Amino acid sequence: MSKQLSKLLHIATIGKAVGLKGEMKLHIKSDFPEQFKKGASFPINENESLTISEVNHERGLVKFVGYASPEDSKKLTNKKLYTTIERTRKECRLDEGEYFWFDLEGCKVIEDGKVLGIVDEVDRISVTNYLSIKTDEALVKEGFAKSFLIPFSKPFTINTDIKEKIITVSGAMDILEAS
Repeated sequence: MSKQLSKLLHIATIGKAVGLKGEMKLHIKSDFPEQFKKGASFPINENESLTISEVNHERGLVKFVGYASPEDSKKLTNKKLYTTIERTRKECRLDEGEYFWFDLEGCKVIEDGKVLGIVDEVDRISVTNYLSIKTDEALVKEGFAKSFLIPFSKPFTINTDIKEKIITVSGAMDILEAS
């Protein structure tokens, strides 16, 4: 992946063509479906962007400017839509206690003053968000798993400090020991 694309966030994948007017399935990988609206443009690679001409959130369908037939639209199947961290911060509103996943990545995970590891990424499984943690080297040397998952919710998550890049947890050591 190029340097430019690595700074971009993958927020949706275009699925198969549906119907006769160029509609496509849209598989959103974001908590902010409102950003997918008529006139919004998203990069699909370093040189190309797609602009939404119509969107139907109830049916999970989207149409793009310049793609009016199933034949044209099929060229877009499996393309990924991206956005930037800056654009996400500007356009997407968080509620109290919510965090952007990219802000959680890289945070130290600490329980009882001991570093258990670093958040590698955030995964959503069903309706629950999980922190995928790369276990601290010292613990790996003691024989613990190289990585483990903990739910990003109470009672496991006690405090999240994005500025200091520290997430204080409870019960995670038990999960690591069982991993």
